[in-house]
Amino acid sequence: MKKIISIFMTLALLCLSLTGCGYEYQELSLVGTYTRDYAGTEITVYNWGEYISDGADGAIDVNREFEKVTGIKVNYLTFESNETMYSQVKNGGVKYDIIIPSDYMIGRLIKEGELQKIDTSKLSNYNLIGEQYKSLFFDPKNEYTVPYSVGMVGVIYNQKLVGDVENSWGVLWDEKYKDQTLNFNNPRDAFMTAQMLLGQDLNSTNKDDWKAAAEKLKEGKANLQSYVMDEVYGKMETGEAAIAPYYAGDYLTMLETNPDLRFFYPKEGTNIFVDSICIPKNAKNKDAAMLYINFLLEPDIATANAEYIGYASPNTAVINNPDYYYYQNEILYPDEKDMPKVQYYHDIDDKIRIYYETLWVQVKLY
Repeated sequence: MKKIISIFMTLALLCLSLTGCGYEYQELSLVGTYTRDYAGTEITVYNWGEYISDGADGAIDVNREFEKVTGIKVNYLTFESNETMYSQVKNGGVKYDIIIPSDYMIGRLIKEGELQKIDTSKLSNYNLIGEQYKSLFFDPKNEYTVPYSVGMVGVIYNQKLVGDVENSWGVLWDEKYKDQTLNFNNPRDAFMTAQMLLGQDLNSTNKDDWKAAAEKLKEGKANLQSYVMDEVYGKMETGEAAIAPYYAGDYLTMLETNPDLRFFYPKEGTNIFVDSICIPKNAKNKDAAMLYINFLLEPDIATANAEYIGYASPNTAVINNPDYYYYQNEILYPDEKDMPKVQYYHDIDDKIRIYYETLWVQVKLY
């Protein structure tokens, strides 16, 4: 007979087994049900860096709590770009049970048959996902994905170092900030900064558009200190760099370390994205992966993750919770009148994608 952990059951009794291990126990109130039928098995989770509450500063350690509830061991690995994640999934060296890519990459993975379908009727917490985040362009029938977080890209700057700056992507090209600016070290986001400045469609199928954006990136390269991904934290928090395009949620994280940082959505527009939970086709432990997905949707867990990573949440239990640290935050949840012009990335025709990836290599070598 299945051992079921009851609805709203707190985990206080399990705390006893952790005495002396140094972990600050957090009581949870679970709204779902969880079996221990898969205790002793393992799942491998592949997620972005700094993208899950890990117990720091007394917060909930999500993976640790899942292990306590289900007895399933979590092997947790991280990536820093969709392209890195894609190459690892395609390589097949590691069989992942959970991955959390962005919208356009999900479209590509679905097209290439790399994802399994997810029966959302078996996720008791799926009803907590806001309707506006269901049936999106990359998964119109909600067959392969469960939304995890939502974000937009903007520009972070150190007011103490550079004062107030123009509300434009053009600051990355402004020579007065030479050697103080950064840009993304991945092609899709880096091209976006130039495409927006040039007034392009981010999903253009015109090679001339991509060529013009590449030339714009080359033009601005002399201005850059470096291309970065997660390194942006250290550079912006310490003042080593003064201006960087990055994700809004990460700005809020950096602001806690450096109060001199400021943020804006450029007037030309920006990228909006939805990162979603998926199960790869070669997952070894799908049933356990389904438990993990449902656990991530738990109000306590989803709130802890939203507070830790600083991104907007698609989970209504988070959004509508006045105790949520970022409740009605104007950067994550701007009013309609303050909403920037936005575009999603879509999976692009293979020929165009190969073309812009080739251009990106040229930009980096320029």
